[in-house]
Amino acid sequence: MSAADYAALTAGAALIIFVLWFFFGSKKGPVQPDEEMQESVESDFAITGIHCPSCMLSIQKVLSRTEGVSEVSTNFESAKATVTYDPRVLTTDDISSRVDKLGYTATPVAEEQGMTEQHTPDMETEVKDARARLIVSTALATPVLIISMVLPVFFGMKIVMPPAILVYVQFVLTSIVLFYAGGRIYKSAVGAIVNRASDMNVLIAVGTFAAYIYSTFAAFAPGLFVKYGVQPHVYYETVAVIITLILTGKFLEARARSHTSDAIRKLMSLQAKTARVIRDGDEIDIPIEDVRVGEKIIVRPGEKIPVDGVITDGSSTIDESMITGESVPVDKQRGDEVIGATINKTGSFTFEATKIGKETMLAQIVKMVRQAQATKAPIQKLADIVAGIFVPVVICIAIAAFVVWFIFGPAPSITFALISFVSVLIIACPCALGLATPTAVAVGTGKGAENGILIRSAQALETARKLTTVVLDKTGTITRGEPSLTDVAAFGDFNRDQLLAIAASAEKGSEHPTAGAIVKCAQSENLQTSSPTRFEAFPGGGISAIIDSKNILIGTGKLMNENHIDTSMLDKSADELSSLGKTVIYVAIDGVCSGLIAVADTVKPESKSAIVRLKRLGLKVVMITGDNRQTANAVASEVGIDDVMAEVLPGDKAAAVKTIQQRGGTVAMVGDGINDSPALAQADLGIAIGSGTDIAIESSDITLISGDLNGVATAIELSRATMSNIKQNLFFAFIYNTLGIPIAAGVLYPALGVMLNPMIASVAMAASSLSVVSNALRLRKFGAIR
Repeated sequence: MSAADYAALTAGAALIIFVLWFFFGSKKGPVQPDEEMQESVESDFAITGIHCPSCMLSIQKVLSRTEGVSEVSTNFESAKATVTYDPRVLTTDDISSRVDKLGYTATPVAEEQGMTEQHTPDMETEVKDARARLIVSTALATPVLIISMVLPVFFGMKIVMPPAILVYVQFVLTSIVLFYAGGRIYKSAVGAIVNRASDMNVLIAVGTFAAYIYSTFAAFAPGLFVKYGVQPHVYYETVAVIITLILTGKFLEARARSHTSDAIRKLMSLQAKTARVIRDGDEIDIPIEDVRVGEKIIVRPGEKIPVDGVITDGSSTIDESMITGESVPVDKQRGDEVIGATINKTGSFTFEATKIGKETMLAQIVKMVRQAQATKAPIQKLADIVAGIFVPVVICIAIAAFVVWFIFGPAPSITFALISFVSVLIIACPCALGLATPTAVAVGTGKGAENGILIRSAQALETARKLTTVVLDKTGTITRGEPSLTDVAAFGDFNRDQLLAIAASAEKGSEHPTAGAIVKCAQSENLQTSSPTRFEAFPGGGISAIIDSKNILIGTGKLMNENHIDTSMLDKSADELSSLGKTVIYVAIDGVCSGLIAVADTVKPESKSAIVRLKRLGLKVVMITGDNRQTANAVASEVGIDDVMAEVLPGDKAAAVKTIQQRGGTVAMVGDGINDSPALAQADLGIAIGSGTDIAIESSDITLISGDLNGVATAIELSRATMSNIKQNLFFAFIYNTLGIPIAAGVLYPALGVMLNPMIASVAMAASSLSVVSNALRLRKFGAIR
């Protein structure tokens, strides 16, 4: 056996020992905190220098094996790691140092940075760095390629065969490409190998470095090869071009990936930069960061509202589409809440700041979107498992291919062995596999935020696709959640407007919601009202008052009977209105029944169309309410719901949802009140109406900021589109590696005489990642089907 044979076998044995050490060497697992351990601290770190999700997986593995760390989660799209650790054992500097040894940079994120983007890596900087390295690599790899491929055609092979001078030129140029342009890849690979954390950098580094070392021996010691009858060849062009193609892929990938956070950047750009506040009687413009809770702020037409608050003076129409997704401007007056970053359209008004900084709705939306993008969908578990063992397995396959080709391959066998070894390592890059799920989740949750839909986690996004039943609370979800005047029927000496004006005058002294609906309707119609000179309320019955010397009695039929007032002429109308789920109130003037008024919690205009959309999606729709069955059936009939659960007590709603679950299928609960919270938590998917209570929103998996029920259908459509996109991405990634690795190993050579060039393998590797990212970005064109 020749010295070259011994050298090759020794190298193969060394690689096998390396793989065994990598797989079976002792590794520390995550340290479990003891009972007396101080409460753990959670810190976020911005990560720079990463190339693909496998880089983040390496960071996660190394940190999870660090003493004092109890939990680690990483997200490639946001380039952030969240670490839970014991502060008695570790500091943030220790964690940053651990990551630095892997070849990356970890910077602690200060919570007070709030709405700024300082805590995320600057994607533009990442793209610029990738572009600069690519330019250098391309500029140097081009002459290397010309020397190897073009000059021999015109001047013969001798000028590029060792020890020719041009070989040394190739060596110098390739060395710069390898260790400068590809320096980050090698630095990360060394860190990963030392810490036994496999990632794609290991594959690229091992493959290209093997070709580089072989070529360098051939260039500087060609006599050693000739002595044993082996023609010395150099593969510098392969190394230089592979690094260049990989950097090309990384540059394009970084530029494409930067778009996955477009939704967050778009939201953050909405925030006003200054606010016009009233201090010491003067109006002054100050940076938004200096606004204090309780300060009075003036907003003129066309200006952005700087922070959240409540109008104290004036009125206007406000465009809230950037927050709620609703295109129709909303009328606002004194006492109404306003949202920071929305646009004042018509009038000027003054409001009191109630929430500032990271407490504003805009900041909470950005926070929730980021948290959702940082979570992992259940479908990603398979990809994580595969990616975790992928690199060592690929190295084993590469070694096996090298040995088989070296022993059984045609002459020169060392050349075939080296080509197959490098090709397998390069083409098997797990980038596409790691990008498949998080990229689609990032785009999907961002698109949801643009439509006024806040998705709390990737798991919620996946669950929404599986839904079979949607349970809708009636009050505040299907209906407006507050009584509105629907009918006025006058009788005798008074017409409709006169009757309504008198009733509104009498009800001014009442705090009952029904009274508020009557007064509000009269005000909206600009009717003249008076103040009562005497007022008396009858709990559960109605009220009496004196208006302009007239004795007014307003209330139920029972109250009328108790006061000997004949209502027979209006009883039929009252029964008809009651059958429609409306509350009927009689109005008597000076002892004579003069008419009736009907009040109801009216259905939201969009509810019927939303339920049609849900049914069109193949979902069963159920309405649940504590109201009596007559009222429930009336509302259900109006919006097209067939399955009604009426007279359900607030505490029994969760049990009702559980009953539906036990019948089979996956259930979503949609509600807005405190009494809906247990049911939201019980359901497979809880969806809260954004106009509801904070408790309901906190109990939910998805929040509809606008309160529009169409958001439920949109969320489900978005979920289905995202999950379909993820499956497509995973298919691309799996099929690529399934077909690519055997071809790279040379299985086609015996039959077709085809051997995959490592440069072609690097092109295919880059193309696979780009196909996944590009496919995920298609979600940005998602549009709800109305």
